[in-house]
Amino acid sequence: MEEVDTLVIGAGVSGLAYANAARAQAPSAAVLVVEAEAEPGGYCRTVHQDGFVWDYSGHFFHFKHPEIEAWLRARMPGQDVRTVHKRSAIWLDDVTVDFPFQRNIHQLPQADFIECLHDVYVASKAPPGPAPSSFLAMLYQRLGRGIVERFLRPYNEKLYACDLDELDVDAMGRFFPQVSLDDILASLAPGRTRDEGYNATFTYPAGGAIEYVRALLHDLPAAAIALGERVEAIDLASRVARTDRRELRYRRVVSSAPLPALLALTGAAHDAAAFAWNRVLVFNLGFDRKGPPRTTGMHWLYFPARDLPFYRVGFYDNILGGDRMSLYVEIGAPRGRAFDVEVLRGEVMAGLARAGVVTDQQLVSWHHVVLDPAYVHITRGSLAEAARAREALAAHDVYSIGRYGGWTYCSIEDNIVEARALAARLAA
Repeated sequence: MEEVDTLVIGAGVSGLAYANAARAQAPSAAVLVVEAEAEPGGYCRTVHQDGFVWDYSGHFFHFKHPEIEAWLRARMPGQDVRTVHKRSAIWLDDVTVDFPFQRNIHQLPQADFIECLHDVYVASKAPPGPAPSSFLAMLYQRLGRGIVERFLRPYNEKLYACDLDELDVDAMGRFFPQVSLDDILASLAPGRTRDEGYNATFTYPAGGAIEYVRALLHDLPAAAIALGERVEAIDLASRVARTDRRELRYRRVVSSAPLPALLALTGAAHDAAAFAWNRVLVFNLGFDRKGPPRTTGMHWLYFPARDLPFYRVGFYDNILGGDRMSLYVEIGAPRGRAFDVEVLRGEVMAGLARAGVVTDQQLVSWHHVVLDPAYVHITRGSLAEAARAREALAAHDVYSIGRYGGWTYCSIEDNIVEARALAARLAA
């Protein structure tokens, strides 16, 4: 039986960041990263096809910690990393409203703007009442009917593929753009600076998101990464993990696998019903030439219209340059629902034409991938059960980290910060 100090499950950003940090803390400790897929990266994998660069889904990096970005870039010699000032908007039939919608309602037709502004005013003057019990209730309480029903409710129901009443008030945390009546009024001032949310700029390597993964692999010896090897069971009492190839005795486990999957591997008691999520089908689409003028310079477009199958479209060509339009298109569905890829590809192409994103451009290359889980549903039940389960696992030196390991909503940089903090704490 082989022995390791730390068994890391998952060679995505979280797992690789932890492996780097653990080796920095204790260079002689045996750290082994086991990844079920044949290549590292998790959802940050990149596809190069017919001259197009596509990720499994759009992964753009918003660094708040300059030292983390500098550390990664130092391990990407020669890589062209673009720094992009984000341009994103909500597509409402013949009107385009800058993101975030609730701060830019003045771009709506006058009657719609007045209705939305009135509803925000009424909401702001309402006497204090009970705390909202759900994400949807919070939206109505803070912003009123106009903004919620024009964008926030239909868009997020398409994204999460669930009733927003099921989600916790703080389901999106710091990533939800809060707005007050004063903020909206300030947006009307001449010369005001356009607010673009928490991620006004982002970086993206010319080679795709996989280049950041390669940076995380840069200092790790090849023997520390086992690809195409799946962990099938973990015996908490004996501290032995069984894979589809071997048995490994460990001192501790750090896992970025989805928390419900990790709990099943360990046999730990848990409430499986507390965990829910959606699936996302991503189409990567390459066309023979650039899109229409309305798409020029756009990086994301959001589509709340319920008669369109997709909720978001991203434009790689407006990040990487080139003379051909390159898109990713996302469709959400409840967990367990199958995707008919051929049918949906036809519906996506028809929807893009109906929305005016595609006119007479010809599709010359395409790729698809299913993300499952994609967005976890953060509910009161999941928050309580995730905290209880992670604490119970930690008592056995099994630590669950990352977006899916923590069953949370976070950025890629947040995963690196969390992994480094855990490594420092365990080394103390």
